[in-house]
Amino acid sequence: MTTTSRPADAHEGIAAVRPGSAAVRLWRGRATDPAWVRPAFLGLLLLTLLAYLWNLSASGYANSFYSAAVQAGGESGKAMVFGSLDSANAITVDKPPAALWPMALSVRLFGLGSWQILLPEVLMGVGTVAVLYAAVRRRFSPAAGLIAGAVLALTPVAALMFRFNNPDALLALLMTVTVHCVLRALEEARTKWLVWAGVAVGFAFLAKTLQAFLILPPLALLYAVCAPAPPRRRLGQLALAGLAAVVSGGWWVAAVELWPVSSRPYIGGSQHNSFLELTFGYNGLGRINGDETGSVGGGGGGRGGGGWGSTGLGRMFGAEVGGQISWLLPAALLLLVAGLVVTWRGKRTDTARAAFLAWGGALLMTAGIFSFMAGIFHQYYTVALAPYIAALVGMGVTVLWEERSRIAAASALGASVAVTAWWSSVLLGRTPEYLPWLRRTVLVAGLAAAVGLVLAGRLDRRLALGAAGVGLAASLAGPFAYTMSTLDTGHTGSIVTAGPAGASRGGGPGGGRFGAGPGGQDGRPGMRAGQGPGPQGGAGALPRGGAPQGGPNGSPAQPPGGAQLPGGAAGRGERGGPGGMGGLLDGPQVGARAKALLKADADDYTWAAATIGAQNAAGYQLATARPVMAIGGFNGSDPSPTLARFKAYVAEGRIHYFISGGGMGGRGGRGGAATGSAIATWVEASFQKVTAGSATFYDLTAPVT
Repeated sequence: MTTTSRPADAHEGIAAVRPGSAAVRLWRGRATDPAWVRPAFLGLLLLTLLAYLWNLSASGYANSFYSAAVQAGGESGKAMVFGSLDSANAITVDKPPAALWPMALSVRLFGLGSWQILLPEVLMGVGTVAVLYAAVRRRFSPAAGLIAGAVLALTPVAALMFRFNNPDALLALLMTVTVHCVLRALEEARTKWLVWAGVAVGFAFLAKTLQAFLILPPLALLYAVCAPAPPRRRLGQLALAGLAAVVSGGWWVAAVELWPVSSRPYIGGSQHNSFLELTFGYNGLGRINGDETGSVGGGGGGRGGGGWGSTGLGRMFGAEVGGQISWLLPAALLLLVAGLVVTWRGKRTDTARAAFLAWGGALLMTAGIFSFMAGIFHQYYTVALAPYIAALVGMGVTVLWEERSRIAAASALGASVAVTAWWSSVLLGRTPEYLPWLRRTVLVAGLAAAVGLVLAGRLDRRLALGAAGVGLAASLAGPFAYTMSTLDTGHTGSIVTAGPAGASRGGGPGGGRFGAGPGGQDGRPGMRAGQGPGPQGGAGALPRGGAPQGGPNGSPAQPPGGAQLPGGAAGRGERGGPGGMGGLLDGPQVGARAKALLKADADDYTWAAATIGAQNAAGYQLATARPVMAIGGFNGSDPSPTLARFKAYVAEGRIHYFISGGGMGGRGGRGGAATGSAIATWVEASFQKVTAGSATFYDLTAPVT
C-alpha cells in the first residue's frame, strides 16, 4: 500500500488570511482550511473547558497533600520555590515543585479555594487537547486532529486528572508538547524545535522526575534515524536538546543540592535529605523494582507486584486499570500497525510514518513500564497514555479512511471498530448495574458499523459516512459514559479513580484498594477506617458511609467560599476518615473546636502544631490557614525532624501543639527511622493532653508536672 494521506504542510504556514482583526484571524485559521475547521476546533476546546469545569468544586481541596503545599506556596515564596508542605518550610512534598507553581500563583492572585487550586489543572487539560490537535492536524487532516482531541477529552482518567491537583496533569501536557516539538523538528531538521522539546522534558522532570524520561529513547532514536539532515548534524542536534533538558530541569536540582541544608526544608521522600536520592530511589528505580525505602509498602524489594496490583502484559486491561484508560487501547495498537503498513514504503524522512512511530513508541514504552513496574502504581498514572492513544486513533482512522477503496485498509478500519465495541462491552460488563442497556447497544451498533466500514469502499459515500459516524459514536459511548460519571462526582484523597462506583478495583497494598481490602475496611486486617497506627485515630473519623463521627466537632473542613469536601467519595474508598490508614490517604475532618484551639495565639508560633504524616498535617493546615509541621513527610517515615531537633523546636517555643494520631510511620516506622514513634512517645510522656471534640492534642507549652 502507499499512503494517500494529505501531504505534509510544514511549508503552508498559518494564516494567509485577509487583513482584519485578531478575532477574525483566530476564527478563520488557515486560508486553505474549509470554513468549518476552525469553529469545530474552537468548539471542541470550549466544550472541553465547560465539561471539565462542571461540578469542579465538588472535589474541594482534592488531594490535600498537594493543596497544603499550594497554600504554603501562596503565602511564602521560599515554600513555593522548594515545594514545601508548610509556609514555615519544615519539609517538602515528595516530588519536584513545578506542578505546584501554577496552582500557587493562582492562590496568590485569587486567594485559597477549591476553584483557585483546580482551575489551572482544567486549563492544562484544554491546553493538552489543543496541542494534540495541532500535532495531529499538522501532518494529517483537521478531522484527524478533531478525533484525537475528542478521544483525549473523553478518556475517563483524563477527565479525572485534568480536574485534580496531582502532578500528572502538567506531565501529560508537557509530554504532548514534547512529541509535537519532535515532530516539528523532523519536518526540516529544525534545531529550534528539538531544543524546545528538550525544554519541555526538563520541566516535565520538575513535575514528576524520571517519568518524564520514559519517552526519550524512542523519540531520540526516531530523530537520529529519520531527520532530514546528515548524521553528524542529527547527533549534534540531539546533544543540544539533551543540554536544554538538563538546563531547564537541572537548575532547580542544582539549587536544592547546593543550598545550605540548614536554611532549606528537608527533602520529603528521602532518607538522607537529598533530592538526588529521592529521584533515583523512592521516585526512580524503586518504582521499577519495588524497593522503595520510606514508602508505605517499600523496602521489600519487588513485592509491589502483589501490593500495587498484578503486573504483566495484561495490567492495562485488568480490573484495576481497564476502565480508566483501555477503552480505545486495542484499537490504538491495531491502528498503529495498520498506519505503519500504509506508510512503510515512504522515504526515510516521511513525516507520516514518523508520526506513527513517535506516538506509538511513546505509548509502547510508557505502557510497558507501567505494566511491569513492581513499586507504587496508581490507576491515575495512566493519564500519561491518553494523548498517545488519542493521537494514534485520530491518525489511524483517517489514514485508513482515505485508503478505504483497498479491502485490506477497509477491513482494518472495520476491525478497529469491532474490537473497540467488543472491548467496551467487556469493560461495561464489569459494572453490570451501571447503564445495562449501554453494553448491548455499543456492541450491536459497533459490529454493524464495522460491517459497513469493511464495505465502505463499495458503498455510496453518504452510506459510508453514516457507517463511520455510527462506528465513532459506538467507540466513544463507553468512555463518554464513564467520563460523565467522573465529572459528576467529587474526588478527594491520594488514590482516586474515574468512572462509576465499582469501576476499578485494586491498587493498594495487600492487593486491594485502600478501603476495599480483606479483613479491614482499609485493606489491612482488623483496622477500621480512620484508625491509624499511631496512639489513636485522628479527629472526626469518617466511616465508609461518609458521615463524620465525633459529635458536633466532626464537621468537615471547608475551602473558603463554602465548597464542602464531599462525603460521597467515601463510599468508593477515596476518603478514609482521618486520612485513612492513619492519615495516609487524605486529610482529617477538622472540627470547629479543634480549629479554634489551633488558631488561638497561632501567630506567636512558627508552627501552630505538629503531627505525624503529611496528609494529617494538611487537613489541619487547610482548615486553619496556619503552618502545621508534617513529621516524617507523606508516609510519616522520613527521619525529619529528629527527636533532638524536635525537642529543640519545643524548647525554643516554636511549636504550640502536637496532634495525636496519623501517619504510616507514626508507630511502625516503616521504611525509615522511627522518628515519628520516638517523638510521639516523648510528647505523650512529657506534656499535658488537651481534647477538642474528638481530637486529641498535647500542649507543648504545658509540661507534665
